[in-house]
Amino acid sequence: MILVNTDYISGKELEMLSLVKGSTIQSKNLGKDITQSFKTLVGGELRAYNEMMNEARALATKRMVEEAEALGADAVVNIRYASSAIMQGAAEVIVYGTAVKFVNR
Repeated sequence: MILVNTDYISGKELEMLSLVKGSTIQSKNLGKDITQSFKTLVGGELRAYNEMMNEARALATKRMVEEAEALGADAVVNIRYASSAIMQGAAEVIVYGTAVKFVNR
């Protein structure tokens, strides 16, 4: 499966199939949340939250790819990510794009 953030793939003629998406809501455990709160007092990278967001993006992407594969897609083009805070220490990540098939393989 080819994943790109452009609306084309060089050298390929594309047949658009459908919008595909994947999402997840992730949170860290209470202990990590408290330690990260203290980190905001002195500044610096919030590694536990960074890890949480990386895991969320990976899971959302996996779900989008599964949806595209179910349609028989060869690729997903024009991929975009968005995130929003749901509550303290929890975030939603959504990824979406257009599932396509190659016309001339």
